[in-house]
Amino acid sequence: MMMAFATVIPCSSSTSSHLYFPRKRPNFRNQQQTFRCSSSLSTPSSTSSKQIQFDLKTYWITLIAEINHKLEEAIPIKYPEQIYESMRYSVLAKGAKRAPPVMCIASAELFGIPRRAAFPTACALEMVHAASLIHDDLPCMDDDISRRGRPTNHAIFGEDMAILAGDALFPLGFQHIVTNTPSDLVPESRILRVIAEFARAVGSTGMAAGQFLDLTNGGENSVEFVQEKKFGEMAECSAACGGLLAGAEDDEVARLRRYGRAVGVLYQVVDDVLEAKMKREKGEEGKRRGKTSYVGVYGVDRALEMVDELRVKAKRELDGFEKYGERVAPLYSFVDYAVERGFVVVGDQNDDGGILAADQNDCMAAL
Repeated sequence: MMMAFATVIPCSSSTSSHLYFPRKRPNFRNQQQTFRCSSSLSTPSSTSSKQIQFDLKTYWITLIAEINHKLEEAIPIKYPEQIYESMRYSVLAKGAKRAPPVMCIASAELFGIPRRAAFPTACALEMVHAASLIHDDLPCMDDDISRRGRPTNHAIFGEDMAILAGDALFPLGFQHIVTNTPSDLVPESRILRVIAEFARAVGSTGMAAGQFLDLTNGGENSVEFVQEKKFGEMAECSAACGGLLAGAEDDEVARLRRYGRAVGVLYQVVDDVLEAKMKREKGEEGKRRGKTSYVGVYGVDRALEMVDELRVKAKRELDGFEKYGERVAPLYSFVDYAVERGFVVVGDQNDDGGILAADQNDCMAAL
C-alpha cells in the first residue's frame, strides 16, 4: 500500500501557496510525497492509496510547550548566579523554534519509542544549539548584536560571561542526557552512541569547521562545506540522535543523517533568500561579516535552484521509511515547511526582530 501525505498548514492568504522560481525547475515526477498548504495530494500507485492528514503546526507548538517546560527545569539558577542567568537568557529565549529537539523527537517517534525517552536528548540539543549561537554571535565571530528579536547574549552580559555561558552549556547537555535518559527505555550502549554523535557534530570536523571556513571567507570553493557544517550539522545530529535512541538500524540512521543535513541547509538557504529580498526592499547594501552563503556566492537564482534540489533530496531519504506508516509524516512536513513557511512558528524572526515569511506568498514571489 502506498500512502499520500498532506500537511495541514493554515495559510495566511487565500491565494496560491506555491513559491515562484525564476528559472526552469527540474522534473520531479519520481517524488512520491509532497505537502501542500491546507491541501491534499494523491500519488500514483498500482495498489491502494491511503490519504493521511498531518497538522504540523499543532504538533510543533505542542512540543515547544513541553520542551520549554523541561528546559526551565533543567537549568535552575545556582551559584554563581550570573553564569546561569546568562545560560538561561539564551536557552529559554521566548520565540525559539526548538527545531533541533522537535526533529529529534519526531525521528525517535518514527520508530515507536515513547516521547519521554527522547526528551533529555532533545533538551541537550537545544542547550548545545544555544551555546553555538552564543559563540557565533561574538564580535570575534559573526559579530551579531541581535538574536531572536532581542540583544545577543554578549550585548547583555558581556563577552566574557557569554563565552563562559556557552562553555557551560556544552557539557551540561552531555550531563543531561546521561543523567535523565530513562534506562528502562534506552540502553546504555545507545546513550553512548548519542554522546559520540554530539561530540562529532560540535567538534573540529563538524560545526567548528564550518565556522572556521566561514570566518576565513573561503568563497565559492567552500560554500557547500560551510553550509553543511555550520547549518546542516545540527539538524543532522538531531535526526540521527532520534534514530540512535530508538535503536534504528545503521542504514536507517544513515538516511536520517542525510535527511537532517539536507533540511538544515535547506532552511538556511531559504532564510538567506528571504534576507536578500528584505535587504533589497530596504535599500541596504554590503555583506555581513561571516556569511558564506549560496546567495552571497552564486546569487539568488542559483540559491533557488538549490532550494528545489535540497527539498527533493531530503524527501528521497525518507522514502525508505514508508513501512513505518504515518509516523513519518512529521519528517516529510518539516521539508515543505522549510520552504513554504505556511505558518509562523514563534521563533521565525530575523536578526532585526521582524517576522520572516509570515505569508509564504510573500516569501519569494518578488525575487
